[in-house]
Amino acid sequence: MLLARPPDSMGAVTDAGAQLMTDRVDLGRLRAQTDAVAEAFRAEAVTVHMVHPPPDAPPNVIFMRDLFLVTPEGAVLGRTASAQRAGEERHAALALAGAGIPILHTIRGTGSFEGADALWIDSETILVGIGFRTNGAGVAALRQVLGEQGAHVLAVPLGTGVQHLLGSLVPVGPRQAILNSATVREELRVALRARDYELIEFEPDDEVVKSRSLNLVTLAPGRVLMPDGCPRTRRRLEAAGIQTLVVDVSEYVRAAGALGCLTGVLYRSAQNERYTHFGENP
Repeated sequence: MLLARPPDSMGAVTDAGAQLMTDRVDLGRLRAQTDAVAEAFRAEAVTVHMVHPPPDAPPNVIFMRDLFLVTPEGAVLGRTASAQRAGEERHAALALAGAGIPILHTIRGTGSFEGADALWIDSETILVGIGFRTNGAGVAALRQVLGEQGAHVLAVPLGTGVQHLLGSLVPVGPRQAILNSATVREELRVALRARDYELIEFEPDDEVVKSRSLNLVTLAPGRVLMPDGCPRTRRRLEAAGIQTLVVDVSEYVRAAGALGCLTGVLYRSAQNERYTHFGENP
């Protein structure tokens, strides 16, 4: 996976709202949390590529998940919808090249696409949320690229105010997913149930909304890495048979993201058996 070392520009932010954040971030603490996240992944035998954006890179470049989608044959480079994040894609392109991932397509023209709106739900189907971060033109481009690989793009509308599909849904096993009940539309439930998914729904309490407890990363079927400080969510997941590991990402939460947002997934064998290893370090 790709993780981005927070650039100096993050420490220079004085107006958090103008940079799409909920609060100002302590750069030193944020960087310490980046290192802790990397170590938590490495302890689970995950290969971590640490990206070092230049000091003046846009601060939100730390959220690598939004900037690309890796398919079985290479990456689709996204195109962010907000003016504040314009230009982040070039840093992702350099990072992907450094990791040996070919770039198959770049979203352009009127299209917008952010990787957190796309989730594989089986080896041939990818859900893509349409909202104010990913539009119809972006979905059309994905359909063309993935269709050439024999994969099906299933577009689902996002609820009002939902930033990304990742904020509503996280697959945690081959036929198991957690949902934020307040942000999921019925079309999404229907699509998952049609594929025999077990749905574990959470109400939007303080942990889900303020601490972003569902903004997590699946390490293996039934095993996740989630934000620390969310005991109710953790108990519920454990009761459903899901093993949980935790790491502090409180400074990322101030920046309006968490584990799922900061993790750029390059290769996940349990997610899609058709993935290709790109070079020596997939």
